[in-house]
Amino acid sequence: MKANVAATVAPAGAVSYAGFWVRVVALIIDLIIISVASGLVAAVTLGAGVVLSFFAPWLYEAFMLSSEWQATVGKRAMSMVVTGADGGRITFARATGRHFAKYLSACILGIGFLMVAFTSKKQGLHDLIAETFVVNRPS
Repeated sequence: MKANVAATVAPAGAVSYAGFWVRVVALIIDLIIISVASGLVAAVTLGAGVVLSFFAPWLYEAFMLSSEWQATVGKRAMSMVVTGADGGRITFARATGRHFAKYLSACILGIGFLMVAFTSKKQGLHDLIAETFVVNRPS
């Protein structure tokens, strides 16, 4: 499985999995983007757009991860991409599953997120469930 990820993402089989803290920084960048966008929509629609704030994080993440970028703006800023087991782009459905699996990671006191720091391939529970990897983009 690692060989497939290495073949697509990095030259010479060297895969560099993204670590815990760099992923935290990417998450903070994404949270700022989603918060500002949701706030602007809610303000412009005089509160009617608040419903969008429930769907915005899911749609943002799923569309971005399944796009050619393979990353949200935060992950892209931190030079990371999300790949499937084959090292390629993930589908919208897999990105959706990964997003909602994050709720499970959060519900168990955040342990699903902390797993990134302790697993060999730097996968959180949501990555294991969705069979995805977060890897550093080759320079």
